[in-house]
Amino acid sequence: MSMQESYPRRKTLPCRVGPVTMGDGHPVVVQSMITEETRNIEACVEQIIGLHQEGCEIVRVTTPSLQEAQCVEEIRAKVIERYQLVPLTADVHHQGSDIAVEAAKHVDEVRINPGLFVFKRHGSRAAQVDNEGSVDLRGREQNEIDTLRQELAYTPTEWQEEVDAVEEALVPVLEACKKHGRAMRIGVNHGSLSERMLVTFGDTPLGMVESALEYLRLCEKHGYRNLNISAKASRVPVMVAANRLMAARLDAEGMPYPLHLGVTEAGDGEYARIKSTAGIATLLMEGIGDTIRVSLSEDPKNEIPVCYDILQSLGLRKTKVEYIACPSCGRTKFNLPTVLHLVREATKHLVGLDIAVMGCIVNGPGEMADADYGYVGASGGKITLYRKREVVKNGIPQENGVSELIALLKSDGVWVEPPIATGEAKRELTPLRSL
Repeated sequence: MSMQESYPRRKTLPCRVGPVTMGDGHPVVVQSMITEETRNIEACVEQIIGLHQEGCEIVRVTTPSLQEAQCVEEIRAKVIERYQLVPLTADVHHQGSDIAVEAAKHVDEVRINPGLFVFKRHGSRAAQVDNEGSVDLRGREQNEIDTLRQELAYTPTEWQEEVDAVEEALVPVLEACKKHGRAMRIGVNHGSLSERMLVTFGDTPLGMVESALEYLRLCEKHGYRNLNISAKASRVPVMVAANRLMAARLDAEGMPYPLHLGVTEAGDGEYARIKSTAGIATLLMEGIGDTIRVSLSEDPKNEIPVCYDILQSLGLRKTKVEYIACPSCGRTKFNLPTVLHLVREATKHLVGLDIAVMGCIVNGPGEMADADYGYVGASGGKITLYRKREVVKNGIPQENGVSELIALLKSDGVWVEPPIATGEAKRELTPLRSL
């Protein structure tokens, strides 16, 4: 069974973020977020341009106050003046109604966090909740936990009062988004669920899903549907479970909105990349996910190659040549790392091709069957060139191997001259094939 048959893409509604559309069969969209303070307009402009040149398709900017939301107007204008239109998302935090309404004038998408958008505490419940918004259950037995939850439980009247407060704050934002043609991301974070959700559902994936669903139902009630949702956590199992449940609940309730995937606060270095890939790729392989961000504690430019490597490895986007190479063993007929490097340097600009470099004939033809071209070691210091499974030429001296490969690519009409090295070129954002 093919990968496409095994993992059909989840069918979702489209969400339009400026010129970019996610969901509804469109390629998975890559996002990131600038790290400059929003009031530092010049620095923000440069970072936005740099991220987009690297291949970031939507750039998020933090707007924690009304002043920062107003700054985005100038930021956007300068980006367009110096470069081009870049889709922007405003990240709205505590008590965000007025901020979100202002931001909607200047960005393509407004992101709100249901756990912080209407931020309230309630008498005795507040004493049971720590500063991070988590019910303090440390050191308690299960019967104590159950009793505490009963004591903290919201009455139907109290629950409705809070939903009404959310609706009152949300409606002006929905109207602003409709007026200006903006998208909205309802972004739930595991670490910032509201007190009401924590008390009722616990610090769980279910709490994350219920938090998002409450806002989505209000959006639909008021006729607003240009939406996408995220359910992020710093722990991969929680993030995966929350998104699986979110997708199932959305589809069951007739709200098949696109999902934005990410492992938040992943850290830096190799482990952060592995951690992010573990969560994002797992869900993408299940057909879940329409846009992604790899959150690194590094220069945000470093996030973009990781995103595209994830998508390329799953066959969802094609931004570079795919190289298939064996790990080398005693049968290998040449120094495989050296030859792979030479082949890559000669052909890395031919985006769209799959090229195999295999050390011997034993595994070569079979293991490289999916490749467009193969470069395979043979005895006597020779190599054999393949076009898919077909032997094109054999007995080639190793020192002539790369030039003969280039000659084959030219004869097949797939060769183009490499670009003149003037710095890193903008990534090709070509969709390949959906899973």
